[in-house]
Amino acid sequence: MSSCDTNSESTGDTYYRIFKELLSSANIQINGNRPFDIRIKNPNIYKRIVQQGSLALGESYMDGWWECDQLDVFFHLALAAKLNQEMPKSYKDILYIIIGRLINFQSRSRSLIVGKEHYNLGNDLFRMMLDPYMQYSCGYWKDAKTLEEAQLAKMKMICDKLQLKPGMKLLDIGCGWGGLAAYAAENYGVSVTGITISTEQVLIGKERCAGLDVIILNQDYRDLNSKYDRIVSVGMFEHVGPTNYSTYFKIVSRNLNPDGLFLLQTIGCNRSEDYVDPWIEKYIFPNGRIPSIRYIGESSEPYLIVENWHSMGPHYDTTLMAWHERFIAAWPTLQHNYSEHFYRMFVFYLNACAGAFRARHLQLWQILFSIKGVEGGLHYLY
Repeated sequence: MSSCDTNSESTGDTYYRIFKELLSSANIQINGNRPFDIRIKNPNIYKRIVQQGSLALGESYMDGWWECDQLDVFFHLALAAKLNQEMPKSYKDILYIIIGRLINFQSRSRSLIVGKEHYNLGNDLFRMMLDPYMQYSCGYWKDAKTLEEAQLAKMKMICDKLQLKPGMKLLDIGCGWGGLAAYAAENYGVSVTGITISTEQVLIGKERCAGLDVIILNQDYRDLNSKYDRIVSVGMFEHVGPTNYSTYFKIVSRNLNPDGLFLLQTIGCNRSEDYVDPWIEKYIFPNGRIPSIRYIGESSEPYLIVENWHSMGPHYDTTLMAWHERFIAAWPTLQHNYSEHFYRMFVFYLNACAGAFRARHLQLWQILFSIKGVEGGLHYLY
């Protein structure tokens, strides 16, 4: 037993004992020898985490207070054991939940925050971490062996599900850096309009799609007012928020032709809760919310009919670990533009999310909708 363990137990440190018992229920040891055990660098961590919960867990890692060789496994074990339900929620978190029911955190003005603070982090970072099409969403790994193959397979699957044909007009809500728009225009002969609220994404998107039948706009989805044969939205719905779900689906239906199809790809949660992880909220995706099946069903029901619901959460675990591998490999080049604190934040983020998908704490759904129902239904081999 390490001196840190001995001193903590000999003094009857209540915070240490609580934290140790919590981790033990997930088969994780303090200062253990396994790669998923945590090594404590600052003994003040016990009080900090017990009092402040998951926010302190992430912040103390960013501060270098603890280490773990396999963070993804640590989070898989912790979430599989439902330690997140045991972690305390500070009064600030509870107050935030209450306020969130009264205030629209994803209003027009506040929706710009995530574009500024996350998607505008730097094109150098995302170019080196992502695949050549810069797909910042889950890939499809059924037959893929590399990140590029997985993202190409994902884009092909989306286009096939939408039954794209030459001459169709496709709207991409939250188009990112224009990768899917370019792929659809190049391979399916469709005319694409992509919208995003990130200025950095617009720059790359226009560059990528130059010479193609693609328009990339810096625009809020609430300003859409046209008609399209097909609509797609990948990895954007997480930023819409429960207050705006009904508005979102109403706008989609208003902009979709009567015989059109809409494909939504979104991360999903298992329970309909207002709670959001405070560390993710503060450092990664400000104002983000993960929808549940009930939230999606209730808000889309007045406007759209579900044709197909595809659950593929485990594919996100593989995607995130591929991003992590590329991020680590690129760090010697990136470190000149980013701090060590940022490095630890991003490593924590990628591994925590991978562990969450591996534990099935988070889900990934592709949902295909129509306006009035497709006669005979739609059948896919995916």
